[in-house]
Amino acid sequence: MEKQAYCKVCGCEQPYRLSSVPMAGRLKDEVYTYSGHEGRCRVCGGRVQAAEIDEANLRCLYDLYREKKGIISLEQVRALPGRYAIGKRPLSKLLGWGELTFTRYYEGYMPSYQYSEMLKRLYEEPAYYKEVLEKNKAALGSARSYEKSLRAVEALLSMAGKECETKIDRVAMYLFYRCEDITPLMLQKALYYIQGFSYAFLQEFPFREECEAWAQGPMFKEVYMRYKDYRYDPGAVKDDFDVSVFTAGERAVFDSVINYFCCYSGKVLERITQNEAPWLAARGRLPLSAYSEEVMDRQTLGDYFQEVKVKYRMVNPGDIRAYAEDMFRQCCVVPL
Repeated sequence: MEKQAYCKVCGCEQPYRLSSVPMAGRLKDEVYTYSGHEGRCRVCGGRVQAAEIDEANLRCLYDLYREKKGIISLEQVRALPGRYAIGKRPLSKLLGWGELTFTRYYEGYMPSYQYSEMLKRLYEEPAYYKEVLEKNKAALGSARSYEKSLRAVEALLSMAGKECETKIDRVAMYLFYRCEDITPLMLQKALYYIQGFSYAFLQEFPFREECEAWAQGPMFKEVYMRYKDYRYDPGAVKDDFDVSVFTAGERAVFDSVINYFCCYSGKVLERITQNEAPWLAARGRLPLSAYSEEVMDRQTLGDYFQEVKVKYRMVNPGDIRAYAEDMFRQCCVVPL
């Protein structure tokens, strides 16, 4: 089930491993240096050629260009339809653009600075989106589409004054609510698996926060500092949680991670994550216990969980169970 690519040395298709390497690329008469990916043959160690590796490196280059030029990220563009419960073509019409304009941006085309600023404002300011929705609702041509999107934006606005303002905090609170006696270490690993499997099933990362490759496994530093002293208190358990802040797809991923990973202790999950490619790639040659706050590459993380989804023939998030149990057997069960 391993991915294969053509190796010039072997003269045939061979399985390969990915590693992060420094790269440079020219875009619009400027040279940018970035962390890209290189495939090496698992048989001879030679470089392999694969269109998907080239495409991933091109995405890294374009992501860096967007960051340097202040252009909205592709991740944020792709989050807009789900955020406001509206289709790609209806959103384009709502903004007064050509019917396929937003679709092209969703697929990776670079928006102009003017269009980028509008999209960023829509992403960051639900109140502005609601204003545009009310003003141009006739462009949707469907009262049902308008009402569905209106409900979504009003739900976001209702969250504005709540204590948990970031997505990762809302998910952490949901984990506290569902798991009750979850530990700070287990919380970190659950968030890591939610980040990875959300990308595999929903094609986007739910958290903007970077995950770091600590000696204890993947860790979200900001979240760890906020909740490192968390202790389960039965008297403080909430009776309910407003799950309407999540989509059905998000909840399916969250609940599967809770069911199939949070049944293990934080130390067990630490050992499992230390055997996965994203953590190993970020650590490089560092000893297991060496201190490090190296950021785990998002593309490596996303690619790994997509490969897991394919390898285990996952159709829906409930299929995560097979991978979780397999990794537990491989990493934590001592043979008799």
